[in-house]
Amino acid sequence: MLKQRIITALILAPLVIAGIFFLPLPAFIIAMAAITLVGFWEWTQFVNASSRINAMILPTIMLGASIALLPTDPASLSHPDGIYRTILLLGGLWWLVASALAISYPKSADFWSKKPFLKQIFGLLTLLPFFWSILMLRAVGYDNNPYHGACLVLLVCLLVWAADTGAYFSGKRFGKHKMAPAVSPNKTIEGLVGGACLAIFVTWLGSHLLSIEFSSLGQLFFIAIITVIISVLGDLVESMFKRVSGIKDSGNILPGHGGILDRIDSLTAAIPVFALLYLWLI
Repeated sequence: MLKQRIITALILAPLVIAGIFFLPLPAFIIAMAAITLVGFWEWTQFVNASSRINAMILPTIMLGASIALLPTDPASLSHPDGIYRTILLLGGLWWLVASALAISYPKSADFWSKKPFLKQIFGLLTLLPFFWSILMLRAVGYDNNPYHGACLVLLVCLLVWAADTGAYFSGKRFGKHKMAPAVSPNKTIEGLVGGACLAIFVTWLGSHLLSIEFSSLGQLFFIAIITVIISVLGDLVESMFKRVSGIKDSGNILPGHGGILDRIDSLTAAIPVFALLYLWLI
């Protein structure tokens, strides 16, 4: 299993980075739409509907309609206004609610675990803001420098990867206090602190190397800390849905890593929150 994970990661990471940097925006939109649809397909396991195909109808319509109706030119995407602000706000509010559900699990499950339609709405709130938020970040400065937005997306990825790495090693070494033992027994507060410290350093270093400007060092630290906390909780949220559904992995599309949702669970939370803070609130 470890060998599979390493081989898959060595193949996948360069492909992801190449896609972020070298796909033109229209092709990037298509690629992200495909990834989002796979995510929705894996989410149907959490819905407990009579048919997974039927459970795909609503998210497919919602994703397709949003792409057809909303402008996807760089200028509109990179200056979120109107409906784009609503999407960012919905994404941020959802992750506050989802985090509360994960922290209060299993008590919270009494409210939603036996309501398929509600769980389908949870999927829409998870994946649609993720899809549009990553497009907004990718489009920043696109007309002047098509790689600037790619650097922003990569910075969030580096932040999340650093948080995961720091949390793993600091949790192994110092972990004593469980964050949400009913959801994920291995995650600890000490791991969260270690992950946050490494993620803040990587964000600071990455912003310099990638020429990403923040208005101040305090702004950088604030955005990084909030994004790290939400990304860790995003991982917990998917673990919670898998636990309720009685499944170990969301899929098997990535050998040794599980499904698409297993790989992007932290990013589905981190990307909308980072975009909300970076593009709108600050």
